[in-house]
Amino acid sequence: MPPGVRTVGADLTRPASLRPALTGADAMFLLISGDFVSAAGDPGGAVSDLLDVARTDGLKRVVLLSSQGVATRPDSLSHGRMGAAVEDAVRRSGLDWTVLRPGGFSSNAYAWAESISARRTVAAPFGDVGLPFVDPDDIAEVAAAALLQDGHAGQIYELTGPALTSPRQRAEAISAALGEPVHFVEQTPEEARAQLLQFMPEPVVETTLAIIGEPTPAEQRISPDVERVLGRAPRTFADWARRHVAAFRVPRR
Repeated sequence: MPPGVRTVGADLTRPASLRPALTGADAMFLLISGDFVSAAGDPGGAVSDLLDVARTDGLKRVVLLSSQGVATRPDSLSHGRMGAAVEDAVRRSGLDWTVLRPGGFSSNAYAWAESISARRTVAAPFGDVGLPFVDPDDIAEVAAAALLQDGHAGQIYELTGPALTSPRQRAEAISAALGEPVHFVEQTPEEARAQLLQFMPEPVVETTLAIIGEPTPAEQRISPDVERVLGRAPRTFADWARRHVAAFRVPRR
């Protein structure tokens, strides 16, 4: 834990439990998990209750990590409607708010870590369909700017990387970072669906496959918002792969 960082346990479904964490705070970074959505039942109402407590305790600013799917998949329960309900609660909170809507994360490639380290193989569907995956470090830096600097209130930032990359290209970038060949195997949509259903609810799987297989123009758009906020271009997937290449190496015995 970095020096000066204080950790406080709380349960977001019990807003009053958050009060010890709010002591002395004037800004909040809000990340809503799938577990919270399931437990809350009404995520928008639960977030409103949470932010009511935060505002009463002196909070002035909230930065929400939302999803690109709120805009691009508005009819999807998992990606659109739930996210829209949370965003609406944040906008109605009376706090200065900023909403971050990233697309796919570069760190999704961690799902390949075991197959690459063990077999130097990546299996994924839609091998040549490109999306502008964003580096989580860029999301974090934009969030920090919105939390700590003025001028971001009332803004919705769409966060993407600087270029479209396909699964095949991302595998090649990891191969280059390793300095070893990585074999790409293209899955059928049915194979990918069966794999994803092992850890995702079916509605989330169906929307995910639609996004990675038949992305809309908005989902393939390169957003200028990372550069607009940070004053530099977003990091590439290859940058991410080089920084995290250790996750894909063969473990030492």
